[in-house]
Amino acid sequence: MQRKRDWVILSGSSNPDLAKKICERLERPLGTIESRRFSDGEIFVEIKENVRGRAVYVIQSTCAPVNDYLMELLIIMDALKRASAKEINIITPYYGYARQDRKVSPRTPISAKLTADLLTTAGATRVVSVDLHAGQIQGFFNIPFDNLFALPVMQKHLEDSLLKKDEDVVVVSPDAGGVERARALAKRFNANVAIIDKRRTGPNVAKAMHIIGEVAGKTAIIIDDMIDTAGTLTEAANAVANHGAKRVLAAATHGVFSGPAIQRIMDSKLEKVIITDTIPLSSDAKRCKKVDQLSVAPLLAEAIFRIHNYDSVSSLFT
Repeated sequence: MQRKRDWVILSGSSNPDLAKKICERLERPLGTIESRRFSDGEIFVEIKENVRGRAVYVIQSTCAPVNDYLMELLIIMDALKRASAKEINIITPYYGYARQDRKVSPRTPISAKLTADLLTTAGATRVVSVDLHAGQIQGFFNIPFDNLFALPVMQKHLEDSLLKKDEDVVVVSPDAGGVERARALAKRFNANVAIIDKRRTGPNVAKAMHIIGEVAGKTAIIIDDMIDTAGTLTEAANAVANHGAKRVLAAATHGVFSGPAIQRIMDSKLEKVIITDTIPLSSDAKRCKKVDQLSVAPLLAEAIFRIHNYDSVSSLFT
């Protein structure tokens, strides 16, 4: 008798609310994991579900505190491997260390590659993420890697809630590296693209210099993959506003919001900042009326469903 392919969904500690939304969408129960810390900080986990011969999907963003959540994920994977799970599919909506994807000076690490090696060695059979900081990180893995995009989710919210019909829009990239992302959104709005010429003077320190493109009299939408300290974003917003933009909106997939990010957003010319729930919002971010959080749970749930049923995932990339 052929046994039906069975599966279980588990979640680490980083983003339990997103995991619950994904399970509700899939109409599947969320499996139970007992996770605790010893007094010296060591992490212990125990899987409370039978995973032998089953396909397992582990939902865990490696956001702050990134080292704790990454280590917890690795320990969960080790427990699953030792419990004879057939597949260990890692759903990491936010991939930590992604900004360290190349050597920037002598004797420095490529931490994104090290993270990939750790996940692979721990037993991952597939990885799913959303809007990698650098798409080439997929090449650090020798297992299937699906990099999904939150752009359609943000586009719908902009059209339904923030933009008026026939509003004159320009999509702004806050640096040269984000032009492809800006062009993708501009194509959806049939809009032009502008680029901020940015000079970075140190880690998390950026100074916007001038704008390439026309923003005067238009609604500017600044698009990026993440907002960390919001220095780049607010410099770009103020520069665009000073060049005559009527409204300044922003959209980014990952709301890291570290350090002075929320205060900078409050003090800036930004009208609204759209982010997703790949990372849980801090209490300050939840109270900020300029921040709108959207959910990528439907996108991730659809990806999990298609992967499990051997259906194509490629349509989710467009």
